[in-house]
Amino acid sequence: MTLRHRLLSATLVSTLVLLSGCDESDSKDAAAAGPAEVLVEVVKPERVVVKTELPGRVQALRTAEVRARVEGIIQQRLFKEGSEVAAEDLLFQIDPATLQADLDAAKATQARAEADLAIARIKQERIKNLLARKAVSQQEYDEALASAKQAEAQVAAARASVMRAQIDLDYASVRAPISGRIGRALVTEGALVGKNEATHLATIEQLDTVYVNFTQSATEILKYQRKRMQDQSAELDAPDVLVLLEDGTPYDHHGKLLFSEMTVDPGTGEVLLRAEVPNPDRLLLPGMFVRVDVEQAVYQQAFTISQRALIRDAKGEMVMTVLPDGKVVPLPVKTERAHGNRWIISSGLSGGEQVIVEGLQKVRPGAIAKAVEIAPTAAAAQPQ
Repeated sequence: MTLRHRLLSATLVSTLVLLSGCDESDSKDAAAAGPAEVLVEVVKPERVVVKTELPGRVQALRTAEVRARVEGIIQQRLFKEGSEVAAEDLLFQIDPATLQADLDAAKATQARAEADLAIARIKQERIKNLLARKAVSQQEYDEALASAKQAEAQVAAARASVMRAQIDLDYASVRAPISGRIGRALVTEGALVGKNEATHLATIEQLDTVYVNFTQSATEILKYQRKRMQDQSAELDAPDVLVLLEDGTPYDHHGKLLFSEMTVDPGTGEVLLRAEVPNPDRLLLPGMFVRVDVEQAVYQQAFTISQRALIRDAKGEMVMTVLPDGKVVPLPVKTERAHGNRWIISSGLSGGEQVIVEGLQKVRPGAIAKAVEIAPTAAAAQPQ
């Protein structure tokens, strides 16, 4: 054997010895480390309020269009645009001269009718006395009685004309029909209004409380209705509504769900819902886009897991659990819906299971693991 071959053989032997030593060292280190450590959360039944976030639009609680109900020229505008007005506040003054003249004429007609009535009654009474003495015929008395009745009718018509003229005169003073915030004036002084139509003068919107209209899929609503029929614990008596402003910040005042439409929009398959929200600071304005977080069901005994614990594969959904003896066992589960960063489990868990939240990559089914329970607050804070 040459010197070169001897050197190669020696080098190969040394390398094999070193590798063998490394393998033995790694095996010893792994044995010393023990089972893989994983973070788990213990499944416990809890009360869960299911909320759904949906887009919505703000609508004024009441909207009134201020209109001219009589014809005339606008003399004055008596409010500040964009200010708060109270019901019956004077907003516009229409020239009342013509209307006052009509009222005076109606009152004169009424006075004449009342005078005619007085004469007719005196005549009727006189003929009645003559009839008792057989001095006049029955026909003459009947004619006098009919004349008195006719005069009474004319008085009633005259009084109605006076009332109508008085109403028209009152309409010359245009007042606020409701309390609220008034917008811009749609006419100016000197404008002719009420000609053949009730001219729109301004709009008042009541904003101390507002509506928020939003829609939800009919499928989702049906799912919750079925849940309530199957499980009475899922009933929610007074749904609470949280409004999120356009910048994502929550609104200070919570609202309440009023109703949902009884029909489904055939074009979108959605149902209209409405919430009532206090608005003392006038922060919510009609037409504003918001998002609503509405409570739709309460589960008194729900099992939930962190979204990080759920595993999906071709066979379905499952979680990895650690038995009391440390053995890792997969459990098939069925999720119902997401709740924040957690899943509500409809089947597969019965409570007390140790579900692995972190460390899934360290273990396999059948392996031995060391379970370290994570605090409930830390589990809830795990990112999605």
